[in-house]
Amino acid sequence: MANHLIHRDPLHTLGRFDPFSDMEDLMHDFFAPALRLREGAAPRIRVDISETEHSYLVQADIPGVSKDDIQVSIDGNRVSISAELKDERVTRDGGGKVVRSEREYGQQHRSFVLPHEVDEAGAQARYQDGVLLLDLPKKAGTGGRQLAIQ
Repeated sequence: MANHLIHRDPLHTLGRFDPFSDMEDLMHDFFAPALRLREGAAPRIRVDISETEHSYLVQADIPGVSKDDIQVSIDGNRVSISAELKDERVTRDGGGKVVRSEREYGQQHRSFVLPHEVDEAGAQARYQDGVLLLDLPKKAGTGGRQLAIQ
């Protein structure tokens, strides 16, 4: 009878089998599509950010919100946008009832970090047709410098 050694690779999937972790991953993968539908697959506030030599231009889609219910805050290179979506249903005099409503209500928030600090004093915001436009000038002198190696 010959002795055979079996070599196991600890980095191989079967070599590091953890039934509880693997079951959690399986459940997450199974229920993820339903959770995304319930919670919203993408952020409600969608942004496009472009950069020029002197500023950042942000275009944020926030439909169905009054400009008075939008707040933008700048802290260094972090920009935060929040919006309050209100439930302003129109009541019908004819006694009709709402059969289905897919409108979202509540607080929406979006935050992102830019590569350079923003000059808060020169920043401008405009809201038109459901789109928030931000012009965020870069703060002078925050580009850093490269060190010469001696």
